[in-house]
Amino acid sequence: MDLVWWLAYMALGGFVGLMAGLLGIGGGGIMVPVLTSLFVLQGVPHEHLAHLALGTSMAAIVPSSLSSLRSHHRHGAVRWQVVRYITPGILAGTFLATFVAALIPTRGLAIFFACFMLLMAAQMLVNLKPKPTRGLPGPLGVSAAGAGIGAISALVAIGGGALTVPFLTWCNIKVQHAIGTSAAVGLPIALAGAMGYLINGWGVAGLPSAALGYVYLPALLLMAPLSILTAPMGARLAHRLPVATLKRVFAVMLVILAAQMVYTVSTA
Repeated sequence: MDLVWWLAYMALGGFVGLMAGLLGIGGGGIMVPVLTSLFVLQGVPHEHLAHLALGTSMAAIVPSSLSSLRSHHRHGAVRWQVVRYITPGILAGTFLATFVAALIPTRGLAIFFACFMLLMAAQMLVNLKPKPTRGLPGPLGVSAAGAGIGAISALVAIGGGALTVPFLTWCNIKVQHAIGTSAAVGLPIALAGAMGYLINGWGVAGLPSAALGYVYLPALLLMAPLSILTAPMGARLAHRLPVATLKRVFAVMLVILAAQMVYTVSTA
């Protein structure tokens, strides 16, 4: 692999980590469309573009999720009982959704991804937050919610925070605990998603030689360390910069990247 690709993956990992620390947002919205464009330039067959980008992004979220989980646990912000109830559904929903994703053509996955990112961008632009209206459902209800969160997360390669935090705050969980618990939930989402994409891509013809299933190892190994390194920098900047304004700028960026991804897979 040429040096230019090494630098591109390192820059992407660094930027994703910075944005995650600064805005508290997972990197799938950035990684998936950018990886799709990079894979096109590297000659990856069209039918594998979205699957390889999703699988690689899910794997890259694992180390950052672990780091985030440890940080929130140290601050006592993780509701471990909720994590215990929601994790079975998360694991099942995320893992099974990767099998569904494997059956969807690249263009269909790109359109679903773009629609979800548009919803995320709209939520960020208007700063919609659900009002607490009820308590948590029982263990089965929480696990069922986890299955839905995991399934959507696997199809768009996110750590689940965009769905888990609103669900928990809607159920009257303090927002700091909702964020901390969401960080803990992000780890099983990332693990189950990465494993599912690895299994579904195993032995598929036409993938790059350095791919393990639908996980492209060079991109993973270059992005992950940089994202872990820059995430604390972003967290420190969050106390100095106008985060509300930055979120609006980031929302516009999500729209542009989502549109770029649909255009890329439509013309590749």
